[in-house]
Amino acid sequence: MKVIVVGGGAAGFFGAIACAEAWPNAQITILEAGSHPLSKVRISGGGRCNVTHACFEAAQLIQHYPRGGKALRGAFSRFQPSDTVAWFAKRHVSLKTETDGRMFPTTDDSETIVTALMHEAQALGVRVKTKAVVTDVRLNPQDPVNDPGKKNREQRFGVDLKGGHTLMCDRLLLATGSNPKGYAIARHLGHELHPPVPSLFTFQIPDEQLHHLAGISLDHVQAQIHCPGHPVIKQEGPILMTHWGVSGPVILKLSAWGARLLHDCRYQATLRINWSPHHTVDQVRTALTEFKQDNTKRAIATANPFSFPRRLWEYLLHTSSPDSAIQGGDRWANLSKKEINRLVTAITQGELKIHGKGIFKDEFVTCGGVSLKTVNFKTMESRPCPGLYFAGEILDIDGVTGGFNFQSAWTTGWIAGQAMGAE
Repeated sequence: MKVIVVGGGAAGFFGAIACAEAWPNAQITILEAGSHPLSKVRISGGGRCNVTHACFEAAQLIQHYPRGGKALRGAFSRFQPSDTVAWFAKRHVSLKTETDGRMFPTTDDSETIVTALMHEAQALGVRVKTKAVVTDVRLNPQDPVNDPGKKNREQRFGVDLKGGHTLMCDRLLLATGSNPKGYAIARHLGHELHPPVPSLFTFQIPDEQLHHLAGISLDHVQAQIHCPGHPVIKQEGPILMTHWGVSGPVILKLSAWGARLLHDCRYQATLRINWSPHHTVDQVRTALTEFKQDNTKRAIATANPFSFPRRLWEYLLHTSSPDSAIQGGDRWANLSKKEINRLVTAITQGELKIHGKGIFKDEFVTCGGVSLKTVNFKTMESRPCPGLYFAGEILDIDGVTGGFNFQSAWTTGWIAGQAMGAE
Protein backbone atom coordinates (compact mmCIF):
# COMPACT_ATOMS: atom_id res chain seq x y z
CA MET A 1 0.00 0.00 0.00
CA LYS A 2 1.26 3.44 -0.94
CA VAL A 3 0.60 6.44 1.29
CA ILE A 4 1.36 10.04 0.39
CA VAL A 5 1.38 12.81 2.98
CA VAL A 6 1.09 16.32 1.54
CA GLY A 7 2.74 18.71 3.97
CA GLY A 8 5.97 18.28 5.90
CA GLY A 9 4.92 20.04 9.10
CA ALA A 10 4.13 18.74 12.57
CA ALA A 11 0.86 17.03 11.61
CA GLY A 12 2.26 15.56 8.40
CA PHE A 13 5.35 14.08 10.04
CA PHE A 14 3.44 12.74 13.02
CA GLY A 15 0.86 11.16 10.72
CA ALA A 16 3.52 9.56 8.54
CA ILE A 17 5.41 8.21 11.55
CA ALA A 18 2.23 6.85 13.17
CA CYS A 19 1.28 5.13 9.92
CA ALA A 20 4.73 3.60 9.52
CA GLU A 21 4.63 2.27 13.10
CA ALA A 22 1.14 0.81 12.76
CA TRP A 23 1.53 -0.50 9.20
CA PRO A 24 5.19 -1.50 8.59
CA ASN A 25 4.50 -2.68 5.03
CA ALA A 26 3.14 0.67 3.89
CA GLN A 27 5.27 2.76 1.53
CA ILE A 28 5.03 6.30 2.90
CA THR A 29 6.19 9.50 1.25
CA ILE A 30 6.01 13.03 2.65
CA LEU A 31 5.82 15.80 0.06
CA GLU A 32 7.07 19.16 1.34
CA ALA A 33 6.84 22.20 -0.91
CA GLY A 34 9.66 24.07 0.83
CA SER A 35 13.35 23.39 1.04
CA HIS A 36 13.20 22.45 4.72
CA PRO A 37 10.50 20.39 6.44
CA LEU A 38 9.15 21.25 9.91
CA SER A 39 9.88 24.95 9.40
CA LYS A 40 7.05 26.08 11.71
CA VAL A 41 8.29 23.74 14.44
CA ARG A 42 11.70 25.38 14.18
CA ILE A 43 10.44 28.92 14.76
CA SER A 44 7.68 28.19 17.26
CA GLY A 45 7.97 29.44 20.81
CA GLY A 46 10.75 31.82 19.86
CA GLY A 47 12.86 28.91 18.65
CA ARG A 48 12.14 26.81 21.75
CA CYS A 49 9.05 24.93 20.42
CA ASN A 50 6.04 24.96 22.71
CA VAL A 51 5.34 21.25 22.15
CA THR A 52 2.11 20.95 24.16
CA HIS A 53 0.38 22.11 27.35
CA ALA A 54 0.20 20.45 30.76
CA CYS A 55 -3.56 19.94 30.63
CA PHE A 56 -4.37 16.25 30.91
CA GLU A 57 -8.16 16.15 31.15
CA ALA A 58 -9.97 16.15 27.81
CA ALA A 59 -12.90 18.13 29.21
CA GLN A 60 -10.55 20.91 30.30
CA LEU A 61 -8.29 20.66 27.27
CA ILE A 62 -11.05 21.35 24.76
CA GLN A 63 -11.87 24.63 26.51
CA HIS A 64 -8.74 26.07 24.90
CA TYR A 65 -10.03 25.62 21.34
CA PRO A 66 -12.27 28.41 19.99
CA ARG A 67 -13.13 26.10 17.10
CA GLY A 68 -12.99 22.32 17.03
CA GLY A 69 -13.09 21.58 20.75
CA LYS A 70 -16.23 19.44 20.61
CA ALA A 71 -14.87 17.29 17.79
CA LEU A 72 -11.53 16.92 19.57
CA ARG A 73 -12.94 15.61 22.83
CA GLY A 74 -13.12 12.02 21.64
CA ALA A 75 -9.80 12.38 19.82
CA PHE A 76 -8.10 13.55 23.01
CA SER A 77 -9.37 10.44 24.80
CA ARG A 78 -7.10 8.51 22.44
CA PHE A 79 -4.06 10.78 22.21
CA GLN A 80 -3.61 13.79 24.48
CA PRO A 81 -0.73 15.78 26.05
CA SER A 82 0.35 12.96 28.36
CA ASP A 83 0.71 10.74 25.29
CA THR A 84 2.73 13.45 23.55
CA VAL A 85 5.07 13.65 26.55
CA ALA A 86 5.44 9.86 26.59
CA TRP A 87 6.00 9.72 22.82
CA PHE A 88 8.91 12.13 22.95
CA ALA A 89 10.31 10.60 26.15
CA LYS A 90 10.49 7.26 24.35
CA ARG A 91 12.67 9.04 21.76
CA HIS A 92 14.91 10.42 24.56
CA VAL A 93 13.40 13.93 24.43
CA SER A 94 12.38 15.23 27.84
CA LEU A 95 9.84 18.03 28.21
CA LYS A 96 9.55 20.53 31.04
CA THR A 97 6.51 22.45 32.27
CA GLU A 98 6.67 26.18 32.86
CA THR A 99 4.57 28.02 35.44
CA ASP A 100 1.85 28.86 32.90
CA GLY A 101 1.51 25.23 31.80
CA ARG A 102 3.41 25.48 28.52
CA MET A 103 5.70 22.53 27.83
CA PHE A 104 9.06 22.83 26.08
CA PRO A 105 11.99 20.50 25.49
CA THR A 106 14.43 20.72 28.38
CA THR A 107 17.03 21.87 25.87
CA ASP A 108 14.96 24.99 25.11
CA ASP A 109 15.81 24.31 21.47
CA SER A 110 13.24 23.48 18.80
CA GLU A 111 15.91 21.58 16.86
CA THR A 112 15.59 18.88 19.51
CA ILE A 113 12.00 18.26 18.39
CA VAL A 114 12.84 18.56 14.69
CA THR A 115 15.70 16.08 15.03
CA ALA A 116 13.54 13.57 16.91
CA LEU A 117 10.85 13.66 14.23
CA MET A 118 13.32 13.50 11.34
CA HIS A 119 15.27 10.61 12.86
CA GLU A 120 12.11 8.64 13.66
CA ALA A 121 10.77 9.08 10.14
CA GLN A 122 14.07 8.02 8.66
CA ALA A 123 14.35 4.98 10.96
CA LEU A 124 10.88 3.84 9.88
CA GLY A 125 11.66 4.20 6.19
CA VAL A 126 9.47 7.24 5.51
CA ARG A 127 10.63 9.08 2.39
CA VAL A 128 10.77 12.86 2.57
CA LYS A 129 10.77 14.80 -0.70
CA THR A 130 11.42 18.53 -0.40
CA LYS A 131 10.68 21.17 -3.06
CA ALA A 132 7.81 18.89 -4.08
CA VAL A 133 5.05 21.34 -4.96
CA VAL A 134 1.67 19.66 -5.39
CA THR A 135 -0.39 21.28 -8.13
CA ASP A 136 -3.43 18.98 -8.14
CA VAL A 137 -4.88 15.75 -6.80
CA ARG A 138 -6.94 13.56 -9.12
CA LEU A 139 -9.26 10.92 -7.78
CA ASN A 140 -9.21 7.57 -9.63
CA PRO A 141 -7.30 9.06 -12.57
CA GLN A 142 -7.89 5.89 -14.56
CA ASP A 143 -11.59 5.75 -13.65
CA PRO A 144 -13.70 7.49 -16.33
CA VAL A 145 -16.50 8.06 -13.82
CA ASN A 146 -14.17 10.00 -11.48
CA ASP A 147 -16.85 10.23 -8.82
CA PRO A 148 -15.69 11.71 -5.44
CA GLY A 149 -18.61 9.99 -3.72
CA LYS A 150 -17.72 6.52 -4.93
CA LYS A 151 -17.39 4.16 -1.94
CA ASN A 152 -14.49 2.17 -3.35
CA ARG A 153 -11.88 1.55 -0.67
CA GLU A 154 -9.35 0.63 -3.34
CA GLN A 155 -9.54 3.90 -5.18
CA ARG A 156 -6.23 5.51 -6.01
CA PHE A 157 -5.13 9.12 -6.10
CA GLY A 158 -2.95 10.82 -8.66
CA VAL A 159 -0.85 13.55 -7.06
CA ASP A 160 0.45 15.97 -9.69
CA LEU A 161 3.69 17.79 -8.93
CA LYS A 162 5.10 20.98 -10.38
CA GLY A 163 7.26 19.96 -13.33
CA GLY A 164 4.79 17.44 -14.67
CA HIS A 165 5.51 14.36 -12.56
CA THR A 166 2.60 12.39 -11.04
CA LEU A 167 2.75 10.12 -7.99
CA MET A 168 0.12 7.46 -7.36
CA CYS A 169 -1.11 6.37 -3.93
CA ASP A 170 -3.82 4.35 -2.23
CA ARG A 171 -4.17 6.65 0.79
CA LEU A 172 -3.66 10.39 0.92
CA LEU A 173 -3.16 12.58 4.00
CA LEU A 174 -3.61 16.32 3.56
CA ALA A 175 -1.63 18.15 6.24
CA THR A 176 -1.02 21.38 4.37
CA GLY A 177 -1.79 23.81 7.19
CA SER A 178 -3.25 27.08 5.98
CA ASN A 179 -1.81 26.73 2.49
CA PRO A 180 -4.47 27.85 -0.04
CA LYS A 181 -3.53 24.93 -2.30
CA GLY A 182 -4.53 22.46 0.37
CA TYR A 183 -7.88 24.15 0.75
CA ALA A 184 -8.40 24.09 -3.02
CA ILE A 185 -7.65 20.36 -3.18
CA ALA A 186 -10.04 19.64 -0.31
CA ARG A 187 -12.79 21.65 -1.98
CA HIS A 188 -12.18 19.89 -5.30
CA LEU A 189 -12.58 16.53 -3.55
CA GLY A 190 -16.00 17.42 -2.19
CA HIS A 191 -15.42 19.23 1.11
CA GLU A 192 -17.08 22.31 2.48
CA LEU A 193 -14.65 24.95 3.74
CA HIS A 194 -15.08 27.69 6.30
CA PRO A 195 -13.19 30.72 4.93
CA PRO A 196 -9.83 30.98 6.67
CA VAL A 197 -9.11 34.20 8.56
CA PRO A 198 -6.23 35.08 10.91
CA SER A 199 -6.21 34.06 14.55
CA LEU A 200 -3.64 34.73 17.31
CA PHE A 201 -2.59 38.30 16.62
CA THR A 202 -1.93 41.52 18.51
CA PHE A 203 -4.03 44.69 18.35
CA GLN A 204 -2.93 47.90 16.69
CA ILE A 205 -4.11 50.92 18.66
CA PRO A 206 -3.29 54.42 17.30
CA ASP A 207 -2.79 56.07 20.69
CA GLU A 208 0.53 57.88 21.09
CA GLN A 209 0.11 58.07 24.87
CA LEU A 210 -0.37 54.30 25.00
CA HIS A 211 2.67 53.73 22.80
CA HIS A 212 4.80 55.48 25.43
CA LEU A 213 3.96 52.59 27.76
CA ALA A 214 5.78 50.08 25.52
CA GLY A 215 7.40 47.38 27.64
CA ILE A 216 5.03 47.65 30.59
CA SER A 217 3.17 44.47 31.50
CA LEU A 218 0.55 43.48 34.06
CA ASP A 219 0.02 39.94 35.27
CA HIS A 220 -3.77 40.07 35.25
CA VAL A 221 -6.33 42.25 33.52
CA GLN A 222 -9.82 41.60 32.21
CA ALA A 223 -10.34 42.58 28.57
CA GLN A 224 -13.42 42.71 26.36
CA ILE A 225 -14.03 43.23 22.65
CA HIS A 226 -17.06 45.33 21.74
CA CYS A 227 -18.18 45.41 18.11
CA PRO A 228 -21.63 46.77 17.17
CA GLY A 229 -24.15 44.04 16.46
CA HIS A 230 -21.98 41.26 17.91
CA PRO A 231 -21.80 39.61 21.34
CA VAL A 232 -19.14 40.83 23.76
CA ILE A 233 -16.07 38.59 24.04
CA LYS A 234 -14.22 38.48 27.38
CA GLN A 235 -10.89 37.07 28.50
CA GLU A 236 -8.52 37.47 31.43
CA GLY A 237 -4.76 37.19 31.70
CA PRO A 238 -1.46 39.05 31.36
CA ILE A 239 -1.16 42.05 29.03
CA LEU A 240 1.85 43.72 27.43
CA MET A 241 1.96 47.26 26.05
CA THR A 242 3.85 47.67 22.79
CA HIS A 243 4.94 50.49 20.52
CA TRP A 244 2.00 49.68 18.21
CA GLY A 245 -0.71 48.79 20.74
CA VAL A 246 -1.23 45.83 23.04
CA SER A 247 -0.17 42.18 23.16
CA GLY A 248 0.25 39.42 25.71
CA PRO A 249 -1.74 36.26 26.49
CA VAL A 250 -5.05 38.04 27.17
CA ILE A 251 -4.92 39.78 23.78
CA LEU A 252 -3.94 36.62 21.93
CA LYS A 253 -6.83 34.75 23.54
CA LEU A 254 -9.21 37.54 22.57
CA SER A 255 -7.93 37.44 18.99
CA ALA A 256 -8.50 33.69 18.85
CA TRP A 257 -12.01 33.67 20.30
CA GLY A 258 -12.90 36.80 18.35
CA ALA A 259 -11.14 35.93 15.09
CA ARG A 260 -14.26 35.74 12.95
CA LEU A 261 -15.92 38.71 14.65
CA LEU A 262 -12.86 40.93 14.26
CA HIS A 263 -12.51 39.93 10.62
CA ASP A 264 -16.15 40.82 10.00
CA CYS A 265 -15.62 44.16 11.75
CA ARG A 266 -12.53 44.78 9.59
CA TYR A 267 -10.43 44.90 12.75
CA GLN A 268 -12.19 48.05 13.93
CA ALA A 269 -13.56 47.57 17.44
CA THR A 270 -13.46 48.81 21.02
CA LEU A 271 -11.20 47.13 23.56
CA ARG A 272 -12.39 47.65 27.13
CA ILE A 273 -9.91 46.87 29.90
CA ASN A 274 -10.36 46.45 33.63
CA TRP A 275 -6.86 47.12 34.93
CA SER A 276 -7.72 45.86 38.41
CA PRO A 277 -10.10 42.90 37.93
CA HIS A 278 -9.67 41.63 41.49
CA HIS A 279 -11.62 44.66 42.75
CA THR A 280 -15.24 45.62 42.17
CA VAL A 281 -16.11 49.11 41.00
CA ASP A 282 -17.13 50.04 44.54
CA GLN A 283 -13.90 48.63 45.95
CA VAL A 284 -11.87 50.71 43.50
CA ARG A 285 -13.80 53.83 44.45
CA THR A 286 -13.33 53.09 48.17
CA ALA A 287 -9.61 52.46 47.71
CA LEU A 288 -9.15 55.79 45.93
CA THR A 289 -11.20 57.67 48.52
CA GLU A 290 -9.33 56.14 51.46
CA PHE A 291 -5.97 56.68 49.77
CA LYS A 292 -6.88 60.35 49.33
CA GLN A 293 -7.71 60.66 53.03
CA ASP A 294 -4.44 59.03 54.10
CA ASN A 295 -2.15 60.73 51.58
CA THR A 296 -3.44 64.29 51.31
CA LYS A 297 -0.03 65.88 50.76
CA ARG A 298 1.36 63.37 48.28
CA ALA A 299 1.42 64.11 44.55
CA ILE A 300 -1.35 62.30 42.65
CA ALA A 301 0.95 61.50 39.73
CA THR A 302 3.55 59.70 41.85
CA ALA A 303 1.43 57.70 44.31
CA ASN A 304 -1.42 55.26 43.69
CA PRO A 305 -3.19 52.63 45.80
CA PHE A 306 -2.96 49.84 43.24
CA SER A 307 0.81 49.61 42.71
CA PHE A 308 0.39 50.30 39.00
CA PRO A 309 3.64 51.08 37.17
CA ARG A 310 4.10 54.84 37.26
CA ARG A 311 3.82 55.34 33.49
CA LEU A 312 0.56 53.35 33.42
CA TRP A 313 -0.83 55.34 36.36
CA GLU A 314 0.00 58.61 34.62
CA TYR A 315 -1.72 57.29 31.49
CA LEU A 316 -4.85 56.43 33.47
CA LEU A 317 -4.85 59.90 35.01
CA HIS A 318 -4.58 61.42 31.55
CA THR A 319 -7.36 59.35 30.03
CA SER A 320 -9.69 60.00 32.98
CA SER A 321 -9.26 63.78 33.05
CA PRO A 322 -7.13 65.00 30.14
CA ASP A 323 -7.72 68.68 31.01
CA SER A 324 -7.46 68.30 34.77
CA ALA A 325 -4.76 69.51 37.13
CA ILE A 326 -4.20 65.91 38.29
CA GLN A 327 -1.83 65.66 35.34
CA GLY A 328 0.78 67.71 37.14
CA GLY A 329 1.99 67.99 40.67
CA ASP A 330 -1.41 68.40 42.26
CA ARG A 331 -1.95 66.75 45.64
CA TRP A 332 -4.40 64.02 46.56
CA ALA A 333 -6.19 66.49 48.85
CA ASN A 334 -7.30 68.44 45.76
CA LEU A 335 -8.79 65.47 43.93
CA SER A 336 -12.53 66.08 43.53
CA LYS A 337 -15.28 63.46 43.83
CA LYS A 338 -16.02 63.91 40.12
CA GLU A 339 -12.38 63.23 39.24
CA ILE A 340 -12.38 60.14 41.46
CA ASN A 341 -15.43 58.79 39.61
CA ARG A 342 -13.76 59.41 36.26
CA LEU A 343 -10.63 57.65 37.49
CA VAL A 344 -12.73 54.68 38.65
CA THR A 345 -14.10 54.40 35.11
CA ALA A 346 -10.61 54.64 33.59
CA ILE A 347 -9.36 51.83 35.86
CA THR A 348 -12.34 49.48 35.52
CA GLN A 349 -13.63 50.29 32.04
CA GLY A 350 -10.75 51.87 30.15
CA GLU A 351 -11.48 52.03 26.44
CA LEU A 352 -9.03 51.68 23.56
CA LYS A 353 -9.87 51.81 19.87
CA ILE A 354 -8.62 48.84 17.83
CA HIS A 355 -7.63 49.91 14.32
CA GLY A 356 -6.03 46.84 12.82
CA LYS A 357 -4.14 43.71 13.76
CA GLY A 358 -0.49 42.96 14.17
CA ILE A 359 1.23 39.57 14.19
CA PHE A 360 2.36 37.22 16.92
CA LYS A 361 6.09 36.81 16.45
CA ASP A 362 6.76 34.50 13.49
CA GLU A 363 3.77 32.28 14.14
CA PHE A 364 0.56 32.32 12.16
CA VAL A 365 -2.62 30.48 13.00
CA THR A 366 -5.87 30.55 11.06
CA CYS A 367 -9.50 30.24 12.02
CA GLY A 368 -11.34 28.25 9.36
CA GLY A 369 -10.59 25.34 7.06
CA VAL A 370 -12.17 22.01 6.16
CA SER A 371 -15.60 21.63 7.77
CA LEU A 372 -15.39 19.11 10.59
CA LYS A 373 -18.73 17.56 9.67
CA THR A 374 -17.04 16.15 6.55
CA VAL A 375 -14.43 14.27 8.60
CA ASN A 376 -14.77 11.13 10.74
CA PHE A 377 -12.83 12.00 13.91
CA LYS A 378 -12.44 8.34 14.84
CA THR A 379 -10.11 7.95 11.85
CA MET A 380 -9.64 11.49 10.43
CA GLU A 381 -10.92 10.06 7.12
CA SER A 382 -12.98 12.12 4.74
CA ARG A 383 -16.65 11.24 4.65
CA PRO A 384 -17.27 12.20 0.99
CA CYS A 385 -13.94 10.84 -0.26
CA PRO A 386 -12.81 7.53 1.30
CA GLY A 387 -9.06 7.05 1.36
CA LEU A 388 -8.44 10.75 1.99
CA TYR A 389 -7.42 11.86 5.48
CA PHE A 390 -6.83 15.20 7.19
CA ALA A 391 -4.60 16.38 10.03
CA GLY A 392 -3.56 19.68 11.52
CA GLU A 393 -4.47 23.22 10.68
CA ILE A 394 -6.11 22.47 7.33
CA LEU A 395 -9.11 21.51 9.49
CA ASP A 396 -11.43 24.09 11.02
CA ILE A 397 -9.61 23.74 14.35
CA ASP A 398 -7.55 26.32 16.17
CA GLY A 399 -6.41 26.76 19.73
CA VAL A 400 -5.20 29.63 21.85
CA THR A 401 -1.51 30.16 22.40
CA GLY A 402 0.28 27.80 24.76
CA GLY A 403 0.97 24.59 22.82
CA PHE A 404 -2.64 23.77 22.00
CA ASN A 405 -2.28 24.06 18.23
CA PHE A 406 0.65 21.66 18.22
CA GLN A 407 -1.33 19.24 20.38
CA SER A 408 -4.20 19.16 17.89
CA ALA A 409 -1.62 18.52 15.16
CA TRP A 410 -0.06 15.61 17.09
CA THR A 411 -3.47 14.15 17.93
CA THR A 412 -5.08 14.37 14.48
CA GLY A 413 -1.85 13.22 12.81
CA TRP A 414 -1.56 10.20 15.12
CA ILE A 415 -5.19 9.15 14.62
CA ALA A 416 -4.92 9.51 10.83
CA GLY A 417 -1.70 7.52 10.78
CA GLN A 418 -3.18 4.72 12.85
CA ALA A 419 -6.14 4.46 10.48
CA MET A 420 -4.61 4.86 7.05
CA GLY A 421 -3.31 1.35 6.66
CA ALA A 422 -6.59 -0.37 7.47
CA GLU A 423 -8.19 -2.28 4.63
